[in-house]
Amino acid sequence: MPIEALQTDITTLDVDALVNAANESLLGGGGVDGAIHRAAGPGLLDECRALPQVRPGVRCPTGEARITGGHRLRARHVIHTVGPVWRGGGHDEAALLASCYRESLRLAMEQRVASMAFPAISCGIYGYPPERAVPIAVREVRTWLGAHDAPVRVVFACFGAEMAALYREALG
Repeated sequence: MPIEALQTDITTLDVDALVNAANESLLGGGGVDGAIHRAAGPGLLDECRALPQVRPGVRCPTGEARITGGHRLRARHVIHTVGPVWRGGGHDEAALLASCYRESLRLAMEQRVASMAFPAISCGIYGYPPERAVPIAVREVRTWLGAHDAPVRVVFACFGAEMAALYREALG
């Protein structure tokens, strides 16, 4: 179960599934979400629009995940997950973030992916401190892979050198 951290543009990776740090509408946004939507093309937005809303404007609640096709990406699938907005740590942020990783891995396993890439969920505009988020990400991926007979290669795709260094340190 190889796990690695790469400083790279997640949209360029040749993996079976990319994880998108999305917002609850799944209709695109800034950061990783916007980059994935731009690279995938308009078909991704059309497919996201077709997903059922669980309440007005919400197709994927925080801590959950949804899957679509990859469209113009190299990846066959995009797994959209909504991380928590950091509000100081006392609002179940850690549990919600951990759930994002578990739910994304569950969907990946259902689709029998052999490789997938995660961004640093919630560490951008959602303000989750990377030094708190990275250990959660690494723990959840290791725990999931250790508990399931899933030969999945996981890449933590890091936009910058500092984030890549945090992941590499956490991975040991």
